Amino acid sequence: MAIRNIRKENDEMLRKQCREVTLFDGRLAQLLEDMADTMYGADGVGLAGPQVGVLRRVCVIDAGDGLVELVNPVIEAAGGTQEESEGCLSFPGLFGVTSRPQEVRVRAQDRNGDTFTVTGEGLKARALCHEIDHLDGILFQSRVIRQEK
Repeated sequence: MAIRNIRKENDEMLRKQCREVTLFDGRLAQLLEDMADTMYGADGVGLAGPQVGVLRRVCVIDAGDGLVELVNPVIEAAGGTQEESEGCLSFPGLFGVTSRPQEVRVRAQDRNGDTFTVTGEGLKARALCHEIDHLDGILFQSRVIRQEK
């Protein structure tokens, strides 16, 4: 397990689309463990592959109810609306109010390639949407409806 460097603001890696994971092996497991360590070490709620320089569809989140590792996640359903403050480990000190779904259902694979579904409301829904956006090269600033100081 290791803490990886988090890519910051102007790094073009953050704006690239990630490739699907097809190989479920020890390297993937190590990546997921490193990402969790990095997220927790930075006091974050989520972290996506591009943020640690890996263009694969992987992310980790912990919105207070335990670690969730997501490989090849896809939002299957979303409902409601929330407007809350949001930040990003790649943009330290920058916050803005975003409009996100209040609830989401996400289908993903685990580190072994087994498919599962996770649902989230509130912060967890926001984190899931934020990290999946990263996998598509979308940064939270494009979702900001009001800047915060």
